[in-house]
Amino acid sequence: MAVFFTADTHFGDTHILRQRGRLFASLEQHDETLVANWNAVVGPEDEVWHVGDFAAHAERAHCAAIFARLNGVKHLVRGNHDSNRVLDLPWADPPVESARITLREEGREWRLFLAHYAHRAWPGLWRGTRHLYGHTHGTLPDTSRSCDVGVDAWDYRPVRLSALAARQDAATLVPEELARDKAREDAADRDHGRAAER
Repeated sequence: MAVFFTADTHFGDTHILRQRGRLFASLEQHDETLVANWNAVVGPEDEVWHVGDFAAHAERAHCAAIFARLNGVKHLVRGNHDSNRVLDLPWADPPVESARITLREEGREWRLFLAHYAHRAWPGLWRGTRHLYGHTHGTLPDTSRSCDVGVDAWDYRPVRLSALAARQDAATLVPEELARDKAREDAADRDHGRAAER
């Protein structure tokens, strides 16, 4: 079983064609391409974490029909467009606002913080936890610890954890603000350690 991540599929969303219209002539072509791309990489037993905006402005029946065609055991971290027509789909677990998960793949342990929105800081940031998000449609650069998993950033298909890790390992960007946060956190840890020794 492989684990995949994706976001911002926007199934049934006529408004998304403003952004993706140069690639897709119609909403039907958009949705069919994303379904085909999903099923080309995700097998029936694979796990998929959808990090928000599964569908938008679509009829409930359309959301259910698309969902039923997609391979994998599907989880949802809710996005700003995920209303009841999406939340009521038969997800593997109830949809959540964010998730902290640990996965083991290729002999490595991965601690992940999933949220629809990109964060500047997140639980476990300086302890090796990586942040996966959507919402930005590929407009924010990856850092060594955070990555946009939206379809716009990954050729309109879900991405495996190993590919995400390789891209993040290659990223050298760690914003100055995060470096300052780390220094403050380290100082607080030292102060806490001194207080505990007393």
